[in-house]
Amino acid sequence: MNSPNGFFQKMVHLENRNFSLNIQKFENGYFVSVTEGPNKIGSMVVSLATGPTPITTTVIPSRTESLFLKLVAERISTRMRGIAIVSTFIQKELEPNIAKALMAEIMEMIENE
Repeated sequence: MNSPNGFFQKMVHLENRNFSLNIQKFENGYFVSVTEGPNKIGSMVVSLATGPTPITTTVIPSRTESLFLKLVAERISTRMRGIAIVSTFIQKELEPNIAKALMAEIMEMIENE
């Protein structure tokens, strides 16, 4: 569901798990929230891409999804040459195929906005 104020929301059902993807677009970046279950702020990574390689910092560490967070944030910031803030609140560890599917859904939402 898209809105004129730059907020995009989508529910994704993967392998009996439900994820809510919320993306807020700003002039210089994106805030992306991936939640499983109730909408909560969870682990958080910020990535800034102004040069050849993005600078990425962990704001709230993740026990299990740190690579997923970092990859999503760096891919978004590099694509738009700006800031990407990515938060995840996940019930249990993401299997590689679920992480890949979520990444594809997020990038599709950003590229089609």
